[in-house]
Amino acid sequence: MLTEQQQALLDWDKTQGMMPVIVQHFVSGEVLMHGYMNPAALEKTLAESKVTFFSRTKNRLWTKGETSGNFLQVVSITPDCDNDTLLVLADPIGPTCHLGTTSCFSPAVPEWTFLYQLEQLLASRKTADPESSYTARLYASGTKRIAQKVGEEGVETALAATVNDRDELTNEASDLVYHLMVLLQDQDLDFRAVINNLRDRHK
Repeated sequence: MLTEQQQALLDWDKTQGMMPVIVQHFVSGEVLMHGYMNPAALEKTLAESKVTFFSRTKNRLWTKGETSGNFLQVVSITPDCDNDTLLVLADPIGPTCHLGTTSCFSPAVPEWTFLYQLEQLLASRKTADPESSYTARLYASGTKRIAQKVGEEGVETALAATVNDRDELTNEASDLVYHLMVLLQDQDLDFRAVINNLRDRHK
């Protein structure tokens, strides 16, 4: 959450007391909406952990979701380098936009955004200590073992589907995607190339 030191550095004079706020999904990174806060709106947001703006049309404080129930639960608030804009990471309760979409900019991110973030995380594990990271141990075991794991998880995914075990299917499919992405990283392949290839094939 925003620290007292960060609050003290906010440049309200520069923004004439109305600071731009970008709200982003704390998991997917999707931009959900844009609004403005004055000091009172920020204070209420910090106190209640629900995003509150100053509505220029209503000319009052407005908590997102106060009518619909689709609140934006605050995860973190970070000022930009000039201390005149705020980035709020939030956990949305229901759709953010009044049109019923997840984002007021929907679709705000390509479908591979989360996979890209995971790809970056897996890439960073290449140099990690195998004693402390399963992913690092996989890389250390070599391509043949990683490919074998992909095959094993593929079979287990298929078996879970054949017996209609939805929970197990979810778990095995997650393991399959994870090991496949490790294999792609092991081969220095960009997962976005796979996404683009899929898109081209199914136009």
